[in-house]
Amino acid sequence: MPQTPDGPDNFARDHEGRPILDRYGRLVPSRGSRQSPPAPQQNSQDRTRMYGDRGDRGGRDGRANGAGQPQPPQYRRAGQQPGQPYQEQRYPAQQRPQGPPAGPPQNPSRPGNGRPRRPPRPPRRRRFRPMRVLGALIVVILLVAAGSAWWVDSKLQRVDALANYDGRPGNTKGTNWLLVGSDSREGMSEEEGERYSAGDLSEGGSRTDSIIVVHVPGPGAKPTMVSIPRDSYVDVPGYGMDKINASFSYGGPQLLQQTIEQNTGMRIDHYMEIGFGGFGSIVDAVGGVTLCPKEPIDDPMAGINIPAGCQKMDGPTALGYVRTRYTSANGDLDRVERQREFLTAVVKKVGSFGTIVNPFKAFPLMGAFTDAITVDRHDRVWHLGSLALGLVRGADQQTVPVGGYEDTDAGNVILWDEQGAEDLFRKMR
Repeated sequence: MPQTPDGPDNFARDHEGRPILDRYGRLVPSRGSRQSPPAPQQNSQDRTRMYGDRGDRGGRDGRANGAGQPQPPQYRRAGQQPGQPYQEQRYPAQQRPQGPPAGPPQNPSRPGNGRPRRPPRPPRRRRFRPMRVLGALIVVILLVAAGSAWWVDSKLQRVDALANYDGRPGNTKGTNWLLVGSDSREGMSEEEGERYSAGDLSEGGSRTDSIIVVHVPGPGAKPTMVSIPRDSYVDVPGYGMDKINASFSYGGPQLLQQTIEQNTGMRIDHYMEIGFGGFGSIVDAVGGVTLCPKEPIDDPMAGINIPAGCQKMDGPTALGYVRTRYTSANGDLDRVERQREFLTAVVKKVGSFGTIVNPFKAFPLMGAFTDAITVDRHDRVWHLGSLALGLVRGADQQTVPVGGYEDTDAGNVILWDEQGAEDLFRKMR
């Protein structure tokens, strides 16, 4: 046992016999000792700072001993009464208070800790997202459209229809299409010839029953559709004055292109030709078109006998409607009006929503389209799409102004009104 200057029993000890120190590091005297340990020397300013200005400069409990020093703090164990000596409390082994269990703390959310386990969260229900569905649908439509366009473009029949030559007109405003309806029976079967009233299939060569120039000024602008009567009497380069459709027989689409450019001053940018049976197959593919004859037509050569008024026509009937010319008063001039009416009706039916979204119409139409038309080798399917888009919005329909008729070595021909024709073509140059 350690000895102190004042003896071994003058200071308080814990249950293990170690001296008890106060918070200042001083030995705490035992209860039986009346002598206090010497206090450190402090001036009045330090005592004031430590205990505050209390008047009597006493301790923190307001009492002062005879020497003017604060009373040392008194300590006691839990449950010990003042003045009672401390006795260590003993507990039986089975009644000893238990502390917290050894080991790391347990997670309250885990089982085995005395708390109820939280029920698992139900799976989150996926919300319906219409914009995602719409976006996916648009992507699918675009992919199908792109694939279909590529397929149609690869199947188009192409020829060298447009050629450069000395004295060819320069580029004019907008875009000009040359649309030609050919009466060629090449590749037509006997069954098709009978259905379309094609006559003798062995007859060779080809002529143009319809010649239309479509001028598209620009994106969003209204096109102009100009019919050139097949019997127009014009200068055919290299052949002199003749009917304009004779140029097609002499030199094919290239000579027809040059003849039109030289007589109109317009530059032809694109070319599309539709064969004899192509009209009917396209009409059948779209389920027929509605046309409105102004008077009854009975023409055995064209294979039709129809009343006046709007009516839905199938392929053979529509083809006969655009071919007939002998039963009307103005002959070829009435026919070119019917040709424009027919072309407008077909384009609107092809571009309608019901045709585009219906695969039972769209796919047969693409097959009939690629079999029926021939384009220039530089023309692509997007050029045709641009033309169709312009015509769907409607077009200003015109016929080259006529100045009269005349019998010539080429037969009965149509003479243009030179001033009226010049005014018309000047607007499209």
